[in-house]
Amino acid sequence: MNTTKNILLGKLQQGKNVYGTCITSTGPMWPAAIKSAGLDFVFIDTEHIPLDRNELALLCQLFKSNEIVPIVRIPSPDPYRACQAIDAGAAGIVIPYIESRAQVVDLVGAVKYRPLKGEFLSAYLDGSRAMPEGLKEYIKSFNSANICIANIESVPAMEKLNEILSVPGLDGVFIGPHDLSVSLGLPEQYDHPVFEEAVKTIIHTTRATGLHIGIHFSLEPERQIKWMKEGANIVVHSFDIALFLQRLKHDMHVIKTAAGDDTGTNKENKLVV
Repeated sequence: MNTTKNILLGKLQQGKNVYGTCITSTGPMWPAAIKSAGLDFVFIDTEHIPLDRNELALLCQLFKSNEIVPIVRIPSPDPYRACQAIDAGAAGIVIPYIESRAQVVDLVGAVKYRPLKGEFLSAYLDGSRAMPEGLKEYIKSFNSANICIANIESVPAMEKLNEILSVPGLDGVFIGPHDLSVSLGLPEQYDHPVFEEAVKTIIHTTRATGLHIGIHFSLEPERQIKWMKEGANIVVHSFDIALFLQRLKHDMHVIKTAAGDDTGTNKENKLVV
């Protein structure tokens, strides 16, 4: 077993915070760059980013070789997609737009009970069939390093949060702030009291169950610090394009201003994603 994929889970189990960013580029230089930044994991999004299975496998293996844990968000709550991502090298699966306990049960089955499928898996999950002890130990060992995370990003998900969090085998939650704000009827109003209260509720409820939680923001780092103070212990900060664009705009503004060429169109601003 490649022990590098246990690093993230080990830190979480020790009560430590973990830090990562989202990568959309398939360039081979990124894994070493991410490692030099002192990050624990990388968030690879196949829901919104057009990565094929070969590209995903290559990225997962490159990051693992640099001791960076690859966490993959699959395109839909599909157990077979989850298995494909793990086969590619993912150490963790993020399930997008979860809104029911049944969805989480299916994905936990894919992430924590591999290679079981079909009728026997369904029976083991609903408790109608007892798993033989030998098989139970094998399944536990076979999947011991896999992480299962649910994306909470809608009002219906919040309304069923306790049911979702009650599924054995779920390790944590990622809050999707953009989709959550839209679902609340407050698109991109991240400082609105209703949005902030919703995030606090998700964080506090999740942490009270002993599970881990993170929120993905591409805005200023102070927002990450704010939600860590509320209990978030997984930091998913920004992504490659946003970080590049923010820094490039800042630097070009400084250079053009010094040269007397800044017309005001290149002033520093923030990319909202």
